[in-house]
Amino acid sequence: MNAASDKPLLAVLKGERQRLAPRWMMRQAGRYLPEYRALRADKGGFLELVYDSAAAAEITLQPLRRFGTGADGLHAAILFSDILIVPYAMGQKLWFEAGEGPRLAPTLLESTLDALTPDYSRYEAIYETVRLVRAQLAPETTFLGFAGSPWTIATYMVAGQGSKDHSAARKMAYAEPERFGAIIDAIVDATVPYLIGQIDAGVDAVQLFDSWAGSLSPQQFARWVIAPNRRIVEQLRAARPGVPIIGFPKGAGAKLIDYARETGVDAVGLDETLDPVWANSVLPEGLPVQGNLDPLVLIAGGEALDEAIDAILAAFPTRPHIFNLGHGITPETPTAHVEQMLKRLSEA
Repeated sequence: MNAASDKPLLAVLKGERQRLAPRWMMRQAGRYLPEYRALRADKGGFLELVYDSAAAAEITLQPLRRFGTGADGLHAAILFSDILIVPYAMGQKLWFEAGEGPRLAPTLLESTLDALTPDYSRYEAIYETVRLVRAQLAPETTFLGFAGSPWTIATYMVAGQGSKDHSAARKMAYAEPERFGAIIDAIVDATVPYLIGQIDAGVDAVQLFDSWAGSLSPQQFARWVIAPNRRIVEQLRAARPGVPIIGFPKGAGAKLIDYARETGVDAVGLDETLDPVWANSVLPEGLPVQGNLDPLVLIAGGEALDEAIDAILAAFPTRPHIFNLGHGITPETPTAHVEQMLKRLSEA
């Protein structure tokens, strides 16, 4: 594996500021690319793609082939997979309803953890994808693995699907904290070996996605976001020291300060609602940050996109910074606007 100094993005995660901010995009492997849509039409549904390691590796590499790597392109590959692989391995059934998103059964509103039969062999195809991608990456490209954070995974496991306010999980957390805590503990126990397996297969760093962290009160955030993520970080650091961990608690707002200080992550992701100037002023000195272009301004393009890029870069004059979106790139994003963004970044 190459040293961090050979990989600009990995170097930033280890605390080294780069003259030009290295960049990747959340969900950069996916639906906005015509080559992805063509492959999916040929192969079938989303889960079928994830479990076809050769296809998943191809999808992971597609944006790097289209936009290039290095100073004028992308600096990282992000594994093509899904955060719900963990509950699937824990024993829930997983499928995707066309136009509606993922489904899990039995829900943990209706059932218990004891009723699930774990099958951790369901991680093996993901590890094979990592190995296939690793063999094809340019030496300077950082390879990122990921998992969902326990709170976000629990919202799906409890309700069986996504929701706007995650009320089923929130109510269980208030009314039955011991029951809900056991679910969180089980997710931690399933996530740590999953990330270790990704690291051993070849990723350079991992990201913890807490997509629904913003729905919690400060007290609940401390209990169900900060504490379990800290446990994951501690266990990963003990098992695979030196591998950087990015934490992304979307919607955390001012709670991001405590998250950054208390979880022990090596870098924090900023969503598009955060003022980057504020983030730079309140986060621990020297802590690398990632973000936070609004995915909608990437759709808009033009002068608005250039101005948004410039404002983000100016907000971090000395802090190690990875340029990224504030959340995932959307399917309707023109690839020409991604090219505009990369050009602007290479000229900064």
